[in-house]
Formats: sequence, structure tokens, C-alpha cells
Amino acid sequence: KLKCRLRQEFVIVGYTRPQGSRTGFGALLLAVNDDNGLVYAGRVGTGFDQHALKAIYAQLTPLARKTSPLQNSLTNSQARGVHWVEPELVGEVNFAEWTREGVVRQASFVAMRSDKPVAQIIHEQPRAAKSLKQASVPKKAGNGVNITHPDRVIDPRSGTQKQQLADFYASISEWLLPFLRHRPVSLLRAPDGIEGEQFFQKHAERLAIPHIKQLDQNLDPGHARLMEIDTTKALLGAVQMGTIELHTWGATADKIETPDRFVLDLDPDPALPWKSMLEAAQLTLSVLDELGLEAFVKTSGGKGLHVVIPLARRDGWETVKAFAKAIAQFMAQQLPERFTATSGPKNRIGKIFIDYLRNARGASTVAAYSVRARPGLPVSVPVSKDELNGLRGAQQWTVANLHERLSTLKDDPWAGYANRQKISKKMWGKLGAQPPQ
Repeated sequence: KLKCRLRQEFVIVGYTRPQGSRTGFGALLLAVNDDNGLVYAGRVGTGFDQHALKAIYAQLTPLARKTSPLQNSLTNSQARGVHWVEPELVGEVNFAEWTREGVVRQASFVAMRSDKPVAQIIHEQPRAAKSLKQASVPKKAGNGVNITHPDRVIDPRSGTQKQQLADFYASISEWLLPFLRHRPVSLLRAPDGIEGEQFFQKHAERLAIPHIKQLDQNLDPGHARLMEIDTTKALLGAVQMGTIELHTWGATADKIETPDRFVLDLDPDPALPWKSMLEAAQLTLSVLDELGLEAFVKTSGGKGLHVVIPLARRDGWETVKAFAKAIAQFMAQQLPERFTATSGPKNRIGKIFIDYLRNARGASTVAAYSVRARPGLPVSVPVSKDELNGLRGAQQWTVANLHERLSTLKDDPWAGYANRQKISKKMWGKLGAQPPQ
């Protein structure tokens, strides 16, 4: 008989001294993320050979810190002899079970995992296996939408299947649909999963997406009709056709020539620490505050943050895009060591690119509460300004843990969002720019 063991990734937050003839370290201290931060999850001291002990110790040494990165305090016995490290490394561990205290039992080290972001590491819940017979039958994700190939794995890292993605979208539709209704939507489709070919689709074309709403032909002359997702059925119809990401225009279909928002996408050099992104977001909000503009923030689900500025439907696309560009250029001029307003990887080395380009007519931004087609299936999630400094990464929330956040929210993180703001001459003047003629 073989015992069934559990297996998942953990954040490494510290280590103990080696005993006897052992070199490097004795055990690694493990942690997982919950809504309040990193919490202790036990330790692992077996499964290492001499090469692993040496290699991991070399990674731990430069990350030394004096204080614990954990939100919860350890007992004196748990903390005795511990060397704390910055929570930047992830290790995969197998173990017998979780105790009632949320600590792993009989843990054994498997490998380091450089491919999984720290922010995605949570206390995972085991999922019951499905029989082949169950998995092969088309299912309905509620609302009368057939999901074919329900057992197709969309994301190998998390093991998420097509049916589970449909169920996830159905379960958060009341949060997501307000950001989709009345707007042209573009779909990022990955019919064979995120590791297969991906398609970006802006128009209805010949593909019949169940329950999708086709918009007026005159909104985008010379092309097939633009699309809108205004019901849960349409949302699940898009998932049935392989959709993972949902991107929306900056204007509603009834007033397509006058945007009701613009977006500043803070896109960092991947080598920058997350702290730099948080500082950049605060600086951007300060500039907008000086201009007299209320702004709202969401994680991108990718690398950075999106700053969204709602507007009254007055100015046209050219003016709104030019104003967004003026903000980006102003910030790049004021803080050239931190920001760039020029696209391209070479131009953002050590910097954050303030991407204003998505504010053109026909361009789009990933919608709030949309899943991203990236390993782990992160989600773009609105946050309040008070939460900003506590964010642990752009991929902090995924299909696996978003419900934990939504179930504990006391207030709408975007409370007060309203399309009443107007771009004024005074604002242009503060930026040292002129509106297009």
C-alpha cells in the first residue's frame, strides 16, 4: 500500500542552523499567503542532498534580514535559532497533511521553483479526481451554455480545466459584467490552453460565439461587427469558444467617439523590485491629485498596475490620448531615472514605462476581474488606495484565491467611481502641454 501525499509550493522565509556534520542549513521555514500577508506553514528539513544544501544556502545568504516577514508571530521554540530571509524564493514540498494549526506534517523537499511568483503561493485545497466517464461528457456551466471538452487543461501550472474556468467566470459574473456592459469587447482566445496558439479577436466575423451581442455595423466601418458581453450567457459563450481574457474599449457603444475614461498602464522592467512599482503608483496618483483628477487602481494580472481615470463623455479620442501622453511625458521629464514615456524594452531598462497608447480609438485594456492567459491564471483586480502599499504583486489574485478576497470585502474598492471629471485648460497648463488643435 502507498500513502497518498500532498504536494505544493511554499515561500521560503527563513532557515535554521545545521546540526552535526550537516552543512548549509538545517531546515527551511515555509509560509503561504492569505489575505493579511505571509503566514507560517511549518518547516522542511529532509529531501536535500549535499549539492542542494550548498546551492540553496548560497541563494539564502544574500537575502538575510533581521526581522520576520511573517504576519503571525511564532512561538519561542518555533523561532529559536532561525535566520530570517526576504520572502523571494519558492520551493516545492511534498507532505503528509495539513494540521489544524495550518502547518505541514512529514514534509520533504522536492525542488526550488523559480517559475512561480511569491504572490501566487497560497494554502492549496486538494481536488477530487474525476472519472474518465465524467470528464468526457459536455457540461453546462449553468445558464444553459454547453461547455465542450470540459476536462481540457487550460493552464498546466494550476491544472485548471475549461469547465472550471467557465464555473469561475459564472461565479464572479456579478463583479465582472458591470465592467463589460455597453462597451465593445475584444477577446483573447486560447482554444488549446495558454501554452497553445493565442488569438486576439475584436470583431464577430464568422465565428459564432453563443449569446454574444453584435453591435452596430457603423461603429467600426469596413470590419465585421464589434461585440459586447452583457449577460452571463454571453460570458460563458465566450469561454466555450476558448476565451480567457476580456479587453474593453475606453468608451461605451452609445457614445463611441467620446471616451469615458483613460488608462495609464504602469509597465515595469521585469528586473525591478515590486517596491519600485508601488512607489511609481503612488507618484502617479500624486500627479493626478495635483491635476485635480480622481483615479482608481487595479492589478494588471501581468507585471504592473493600471491607473484608471474616469471622465465625463465630452472630449474625443485624440484629445484624451494626447492628455494621457502629456501626463506620461511630464512624469518622465520630472523623474527620468524612474519613468519613461517611450515604448520598447530597451527604453525601460531600470524604469517603468507609462503606457498611454491604449487610449486610442479601437485600443483596449484588460477588464477588471478578467482572467489573464498566464501561468497560474492571475486576475486583474480593483484595489483601494488604502490597500496599495500592502499589495504583494500584480498577480496576487488568481482563479484559485480571488473568491477569498471577494468574500471578505467590506466595501467596494472603487467606491466613488463616477464619470464626471473633465480635462481643463488649467490641467494642460500644469503639464506644460497644449491640447491638439
